[in-house]
Amino acid sequence: MNQISWIDILNSFFLVYACILFGMYLFNAILSISELRGYLNKNKYVNYKSMLSFEKLPTVSVIAPAFNEEKSIIENIKCLLSLQYKDFEIIIVNDGSKDNTLSKVINYFEMVKVERAYQLDLKCATIRGIYQSKNQAFNHLVVIDKENGGKADALNAGINVSQNDLFLAIDVDCILESDALLKMVKPFIDDTKNVVIASGGVVRIANSCEVKEGKISKVNYPKNFWAKFQVLEYFRAFTLGRMAWSKLNGLLIISGAFGLFDRKRVIRVGGYDKNSVGEDLELVVRLRRYMHEVEKVNYRVAFIPDPLCWTEVPESYRVLSRQRNRWTRGAIDTILKHKKMFLNPRYGLIGMVSFPYWVLFEWLAPLIQAIGLIYLILVIIFGLLNIHVFITLLLFVLGFSIMYSLFAIFFEAYTYNKYKGVSYLAQSIGFILLEMFIYQPLNMIFSLTGHFDFYFKKDKNKWGDMKRTGFTKKK
Repeated sequence: MNQISWIDILNSFFLVYACILFGMYLFNAILSISELRGYLNKNKYVNYKSMLSFEKLPTVSVIAPAFNEEKSIIENIKCLLSLQYKDFEIIIVNDGSKDNTLSKVINYFEMVKVERAYQLDLKCATIRGIYQSKNQAFNHLVVIDKENGGKADALNAGINVSQNDLFLAIDVDCILESDALLKMVKPFIDDTKNVVIASGGVVRIANSCEVKEGKISKVNYPKNFWAKFQVLEYFRAFTLGRMAWSKLNGLLIISGAFGLFDRKRVIRVGGYDKNSVGEDLELVVRLRRYMHEVEKVNYRVAFIPDPLCWTEVPESYRVLSRQRNRWTRGAIDTILKHKKMFLNPRYGLIGMVSFPYWVLFEWLAPLIQAIGLIYLILVIIFGLLNIHVFITLLLFVLGFSIMYSLFAIFFEAYTYNKYKGVSYLAQSIGFILLEMFIYQPLNMIFSLTGHFDFYFKKDKNKWGDMKRTGFTKKK
C-alpha cells in the first residue's frame, strides 16, 4: 500500500512539474510574439544612421578581452573598427597572451606605449602597459596589456581604463553588424519611464558562414553536426525565451558575448566577479539586486531582437561538454550567491518569478530529469508501468517539443530569415527529432557533471579549453 502511495506521489510530482514547464514555454512563446511584433512595428522605419547626428548620444567603450588570438585578432579588430557610432573607443585587453597576439596588433596598427591616466575602481591583475596608434585612422583603438587573470578580470581592467558612459562587453572573435552599437544604445535614450541599466542582443551562429574583411559576407547553415543542434537551441533561447522575459522586464541574463552596460553602476556593484565562471549571469543578477536594494527606482534590462552579433559555437563533443559544464557551474554559483532573492517579494517580479524559474527549470531541471529516468527504469523493472498512460504522456511530450521547435524556426524565418533554402529547413526539422534522442540527453549529462564538479572539485572555477576552429574567410 505504501509502495503504491509513493508511486502516486511521484507520478503527481512529475506531472505537475511538466505541466508548469510546458505552460511556461507556451506563455513565453505568446509573450515573445507580442514583444517581437511590437518591436518590428515600432522600428520598421527607423533610420539608425540619423542617430549619428544626435548631439547627446551616450559615449561607448567596446571592451574585448583577448587571450592567444594571434590567428584572428587583426580581422576581429577590423570588424570592430567598422562599427558606426559617433563617440566610441575600442579597448582590446590582452590578457597575458602567450603567443604573438600583442606584437601583431602593435605592428599592424602602428601602436606605441602611452601614459594614460585611469582609476583602479575595480581590482584586476597588473596592467603592464597601454598602447594607442600613431595612425589617426585608428585613434579610437586602445590596447591594454596585462597579466593573465581571466575574462572577468580582463573586463574589469577595460572598465577601469574606459571613461565613457556605457561599455559593450564582447568576445573578441565575435562579428558585429555595423549598426550594432546604434541599436543597442537606442533603449538608453528612448526610455523615459525607466532607468536602463543594460541591454542585450540576439547572438547568432557563424559556423560555416563566410567572412570578408571582418564582416559576414554570406550566411550559411552550419555543416558541423554539433553546431546544427545549437542553431535550434539559440532560436529557442533568444527568440522565444529572452524576448518573453524582456517583455516582463524579468530578464536575468545577457550573453557574455554581447552586452551593453551602464559603466558607473557596474563599478558601484563591484564589476565582474573574478571567482565566477558565469560572470555574465552573475553581473546582471547583482545589478538587479542593487537596483532594488539601493537605488529603488524604476529600471529595465532591455533586449534587442535584431541579430546583431555572430559567434562561433563548439564543433566538438569535448569542447561542447566543457562549455555546458561551465554554464551549469556558473548558474549554480549565481543562484547560491543570491539565494536571498528566491521568492522574496522585496525584489518584485525578479524575486517571485524570474529567480524561482531559474532555480526550478534551469538549475534543478537536469537533476529532476535524471531522477525521472531512474524512476522510470525502476517502475519498468518492478512491472508497475501503466503502458497506456506512459505512451500517451510520451507522445504529448514529443509532440509539444517538436511543435515548439518548429514554431521557433518559423518565427525566425518570418522575422529575420537569415538562414535560407530548402536544405536548411529540411535539416532543421530532421535535427529536431535527433535533438530529443541525442542532444538533450547529452545536455543533461553535461549539466549533471557540472553539478558534480561544482560541489566536489577544487578547481570548480576553471574554464577549461574552449578551442575554436575559426571562421571561413572569403578573400
